[in-house]
Amino acid sequence: MTIVATTPYDDQKPGTSGLRKKVPHFQQPNYVHNFIQSIFDSLEGFEGKTLVIGGDGRFYNREVVQIALKMAAANGFGRVLVGQGGLLSTPAASNVIRKYGAFGGIILSASHNPGGPTEDFGIKYNIGNGGPAPERITEAIYARTKEIEDYKILEAPDVDIDTIGTTDLGGMTVEVIDPVADYAELMETLFDFPAIRAMFAGGFRMAFDAMSAATGPYATEILEHRLGAAAGTVRNGIPLPDFGGHHPDPNLVYAKALYDEMMGPDAPDFGAASDGDGDRNLIIGRDIFITPSDSLAMLAANAHLAPGYAAGLAGIARSMPTSAAADRVAEKLGVGMYETPTGWKFFGNLLDAGLATICGEESAGTGSNHVREKDGLWAVLLWLNILAVRKEPAKAIAEAHWREYGRNYYARHDYEGIDTDAANGLVEALRAKLPDLPGTKVGPLTVAAADDFAYLDPVDGSTSSHQGIRILFEGGSRVVFRLSGTGTSGATLRVYIEAYEPPDGNLGLEVPDALADLIAAAETLAQIKERTGRTEPDVIT
Repeated sequence: MTIVATTPYDDQKPGTSGLRKKVPHFQQPNYVHNFIQSIFDSLEGFEGKTLVIGGDGRFYNREVVQIALKMAAANGFGRVLVGQGGLLSTPAASNVIRKYGAFGGIILSASHNPGGPTEDFGIKYNIGNGGPAPERITEAIYARTKEIEDYKILEAPDVDIDTIGTTDLGGMTVEVIDPVADYAELMETLFDFPAIRAMFAGGFRMAFDAMSAATGPYATEILEHRLGAAAGTVRNGIPLPDFGGHHPDPNLVYAKALYDEMMGPDAPDFGAASDGDGDRNLIIGRDIFITPSDSLAMLAANAHLAPGYAAGLAGIARSMPTSAAADRVAEKLGVGMYETPTGWKFFGNLLDAGLATICGEESAGTGSNHVREKDGLWAVLLWLNILAVRKEPAKAIAEAHWREYGRNYYARHDYEGIDTDAANGLVEALRAKLPDLPGTKVGPLTVAAADDFAYLDPVDGSTSSHQGIRILFEGGSRVVFRLSGTGTSGATLRVYIEAYEPPDGNLGLEVPDALADLIAAAETLAQIKERTGRTEPDVIT
C-alpha cells in the first residue's frame, strides 16, 4: 500500500447523480484518485466490508475500475464485487448492493449523456440501501476534495475483470460476477414470465433499442433467452465505449428510428428503449407514444397484474413536475400520493419507510421498491406483464385508462442558454406575483392557486424549498417553471405544461392543440419573450 501526495481540485462537487465531467477532465493527474479517496474519507466503519463496483461501459470505465479496486484494497475494504468487464447497469448495481448486504457501491456512469474519448464520464457513490448517497454524504465528499493532501493505493498489476471468479488483491477479495444473473433472477420474482413467454410464443413482436449501452446484455438475456422473444428483438445490444456514436438518451429525438417504425404500417406490437446506464425507459405502443407521466400512472393502475405487486401498492410517488395522472390512480386505489422535488434521492426515504411502492419522473425514470434506483428494463417488463394478462395492445390500454381517469395532456418546453441574470429575474418576478394570482384570469383560464413548491419529507422531516413555481388553474391544469443549471452557458428555463381533460372530455386531441391556452398563459405570466428574447423553446419533449 502506497500513500501518494496530491493537491486538491476545486471543481469536484457532486450533483444528485455524482460527479460528471468530460473524459479529459477526469484524465488529469490524480483527478479520479482524489475523488475516490474523498469518498472513502467521508465514510466510517467500512473496514473489512463489501464494496460493489461497476459502470455502464463507457470510455474510461475499465481504467477507473482498476483504480477503484486498488484504492479499495489500500483503504481496508474486505471484498469487492465487480461486474464482469466492469459492467453493471445502475439498477443492477443497486440490486447487488442490496442482495449481498454491501456497505455501498461506486457506480461509474454519466447516465444518458454521450460517451467517448472527449465525451462524458461520471462517478457516484451509492449507500447500503442501494440508493444514491444523500446530501449529507455528498457534501462531506465535496468538503474533503477541497482539502485532500494524499490518497492510498495498492501498487499491484491490474486485476483480470473479464473472467468470472475470485482473486486476491493485497488481502482483499475481488469477486468478478456475472452482471446480469442477479438482476434477471430478481425480475423473475416480480413478473409472470410464463404469461409473457406464452405471449411471445403466440407471435407477439417487440422492438427494443438498447442504444449500444449497458442494458443490452440484460435485455438480450431476459427478453430473447428467458422469455423467448425472437432473435433480433434487441437492437444495438452490445455495449460500446462510445455507444456506437449514438446519444444514449431514450427520447423521441435520439430513438426516432424506433418511433418511426412503431408508427409505420408493419409496426411490431410493442417498442421500448433504455439509456446509457439502464435506468431510463421509452415506451411506444403500435401507433402510440406513452409519455413517461402517463406510463407511471398506467403501470400503477395495472401493477396488481404482476405477481410481485399482486398485494397492492403502499403508495405512489412522483416528482413535482411530473403530471398529476398518477394522483388520480392513487386516489382511486386509496393509497398515499407523494409529490417530491426533482431527483431520485427523494424517493429513497419513502421506499425505505414502506410509504411508496412505485415512483416516477417526467424525464423517463420509473421504478419501484425492488431497488433504490430508477429501472428502465423493469418498466418494460411490467408493461409486457400487463399486455400479456390483459391481452390488449398498448394503445387500447392507454385509451381505456383515459376513459376511466381522464387525460393529462403534457409537454416540457426547454429554453436553453438563457442569460443567467435574465433567467433569475424572470423567476423572481414570478415569485413576486404569486400572492396576487389566485382568482385572476389569464385568457380563458382562471388561476386557482400559485406557489413556490417546498417539500417536507414525511420520513426524516427535512425540508427543500424553491423547487419550482407552480400555477394551478381551475379544472386541474397547471404550468410549472423551474431553472435547471447555471454556468458559463447561462441557464435553462424549463416550463412544464399540463392540461387535464376529464373522462367525458375530448381525449383525442393533438398535444399542442390541447395545450395552446396554457402555452399562451405561460408566456403572459412569465413574460418569457420580453425577459429572455426567446420566441420559442429550444427543445420540446
